[in-house]
Amino acid sequence: MTDHLGKAHAAYSAFAAGFQSLILGTATPDGLPTASYTPFVRDGDGCFCIFVSGLSDHTGNLERTGKASVLLIEDESATPMIYARRRLTFTCTASSVSRGSDDWNALVERFSGRFGSIVQFFRSAADFRIIRLSPEKGLFVIGFGEAYRVGGVRMETLEHINDGGHGVTHPPARSDGMVVGQS
Repeated sequence: MTDHLGKAHAAYSAFAAGFQSLILGTATPDGLPTASYTPFVRDGDGCFCIFVSGLSDHTGNLERTGKASVLLIEDESATPMIYARRRLTFTCTASSVSRGSDDWNALVERFSGRFGSIVQFFRSAADFRIIRLSPEKGLFVIGFGEAYRVGGVRMETLEHINDGGHGVTHPPARSDGMVVGQS
């Protein structure tokens, strides 16, 4: 592993560990987007687990489509460049964890340990459920020219995206060959 890639791995591990909530992107079966947020815990396989109300739009979307996008993004106040905020996105499949199962109970304990007594209310509320968001692929952006595909079984591998940058934008030419804006 090159030193550059080693630094990216260290940044990735530290970045992902620094969040308690995620931004959640879902869509209706008709494709209408919904953005939301929710606290989460990670399971032993690195999946994001969320404890959400069945009354919320995003929960219904997850249950109907089985798809989600997860975003972890650097706070605006912490970034030196608003266009280059550190961020980590994952495309995920969503599946419900069976209420009362050993897996469900273990996740409830993890939520309780992380978020406190409010979780006991969720545990007793019939409409609350745990949904596992299993990452299929990801993207970690550290800054300009520092973007990495995230993959592997446990989303542990990074691959630097090196496609020559964003390219150069040229102004459109007129029919006479002159560039728009020239006389």
